[in-house]
Amino acid sequence: MVTAIVGANWGDEGKGKITDMLGEKSDIIVRFQGGSNAGHTIINDYGKFALHLLPSGVFYNHTTSVIGNGVALNIPYLFKEINSLVEQGVPKPKILVSDRAQILMPYHILFDQYEEERLGKKSFGSTKSGIAPFYSDKYAKIGIQVSELFDDDVLKDKIARICEQKNVTLKYLYNKPELDPDELLNTLHEYRDMVAPYVCDVSAFLRQAIKEGKGILLEGQLGSLKDPDHGIYPMVTSSSTLAAYGAIGAGIPPYEIKRIVTVVKAYSSAVGAGEFVSEIHDEVEAEELRKRGGDGGEYGATTGRPRRMGWFDAVASRYGCQIQGATEVALTVLDCLGYLKEIPVCVGYEIDGEVVKDFPVTAKLAKAKPVYETLPGWNCDIRGITEYDKLPENCRRYIEFIEKEIGVPITMVSNGPKRSEIIYR
Repeated sequence: MVTAIVGANWGDEGKGKITDMLGEKSDIIVRFQGGSNAGHTIINDYGKFALHLLPSGVFYNHTTSVIGNGVALNIPYLFKEINSLVEQGVPKPKILVSDRAQILMPYHILFDQYEEERLGKKSFGSTKSGIAPFYSDKYAKIGIQVSELFDDDVLKDKIARICEQKNVTLKYLYNKPELDPDELLNTLHEYRDMVAPYVCDVSAFLRQAIKEGKGILLEGQLGSLKDPDHGIYPMVTSSSTLAAYGAIGAGIPPYEIKRIVTVVKAYSSAVGAGEFVSEIHDEVEAEELRKRGGDGGEYGATTGRPRRMGWFDAVASRYGCQIQGATEVALTVLDCLGYLKEIPVCVGYEIDGEVVKDFPVTAKLAKAKPVYETLPGWNCDIRGITEYDKLPENCRRYIEFIEKEIGVPITMVSNGPKRSEIIYR
């Protein structure tokens, strides 16, 4: 069976832990979109890890980790990540890389940095990992596919076209050094040698695995509200964050995705710019939640940037679950709220004097003011509890209130960063 694990919010929902946990009973874990621009934090028997390109199931000996065709493949970063795991005592994971994946090049990272620099205060808050320039090139048809690494004639022709276009922009828009075709070819030869042993027809591999009844996890990056079509455009990422895209980014039929586990955070957080209705604007209050949140504070796993903090947003989370097609929800980082005597929950948006429950387009979102309902807190530590009925009553009420608001059954509750700190309902 194919299961997709995706986020309902702005990213950073705790998908890595859920993938790591469900990976125990899976055969194959697939990254199907995004690149090294966001991280998944994993805490297990080997230690604490921040993964960026590798799927979060790499810690099991029985799993195969797959980089799908939809991923922005930073080849040296991938192998740096693999080597880092091995150095920390993790058995070398079994890796497959799609021959249809496209390669994130060093100039993509430079263009990302140059554009953010040019935009100044109007920048998008990019992680400067080259993601937007990479996907721009992919759809402009000047991206480099892994399969093309093995044909020098194709590479040289592609490089000539890339340099012709990029050097005009570098020279006249950014006033930066131009690309050298020979240097690019040498870089691509290095990438070819690194990735060659792992390249395969991932789509064919997965179709065969489905025939054999293997358990497959599709792991998404970021969340619904960062999707370029359905999120808070333009402050979004550059590839689809939705479970539906898992079929495209992995190369399998859409009807094979039977289960969509959507991860929802028990409060809200966001990295980068963009509309964020339930944001906590009192910095003292925000910092208190930030330092208690996540697995060691709410700071970006890739950038280290402090995340913007907010209360649970039922409007955004319900929409996030709907657009993902959630069949069930994993509610995460609930334990972080134990210090609060009262917990506000955003249940509606007031826009031009009218309270709405449906998540609006960005232009209307900019006008939205949160409508809060305040729930009593449980004011105690719940870490270590593994049975639902042993949670404090107010904690159960909070979970059930969220479940009613989002309209999807909450089947798992995470009350700590470790793999074992989970409650099944």
